[in-house]
Amino acid sequence: MASPSAEGAEIGGLKIGLLKYNGGGDWYSGGRALGNLLRYAESATGTDFDPEPRAVEPSSNELFSYPVTFINGHGNVSFSENEVNNLRAYFNAGGFLFANDDYGMDASFRREMKKVLPDAEWYELPFAHPIYSAISRFPNGLPKIHEHDKKPAQGFGLFVNGVMVCYYDYECDLCDGWEAEEIHNDPPDKRKAALDMGTNVLVYALTRGAE
Repeated sequence: MASPSAEGAEIGGLKIGLLKYNGGGDWYSGGRALGNLLRYAESATGTDFDPEPRAVEPSSNELFSYPVTFINGHGNVSFSENEVNNLRAYFNAGGFLFANDDYGMDASFRREMKKVLPDAEWYELPFAHPIYSAISRFPNGLPKIHEHDKKPAQGFGLFVNGVMVCYYDYECDLCDGWEAEEIHNDPPDKRKAALDMGTNVLVYALTRGAE
């Protein structure tokens, strides 16, 4: 995979992918919110992010152009055999998937990721994990942004050879908090927490190593 910093310098900002999956789920639902996060992360870190996430299909060679790809939705996620193989190759090449359950994709997402990485198990990250202090400190782990089923927010990781390749926020919906205030009427402190935590994930994904 090409150097993220070199690519960003050449074409005007580090580009983040938005995974265009099949199955009927609304893969596109987080695009505007993700753009808001990228603008915020740029101001918070000084990293030059392209504020327009790029839709990318799991089977596309273009996937390898994005050091981080975001997946979001409310419905079914489905990967073909070709997409499964390409996603596995993406992870082996150093790619990172940032997953947000917008409420309703959990069962299908876990099922499909098991096809991609059959030997990997979801690991709930301890609050002391560096993803919770990459830029902003979250001593109690993920902030709770949306109530959903009123379960506690949980952050899960999938690892390949000791390196996290996917971070999944569950019963949290960080993406909800990245939207403009008038969309969900989230209070400013909750929106800031969501943006800060999203920035943490991006920074961690771009700087991670074996754990």
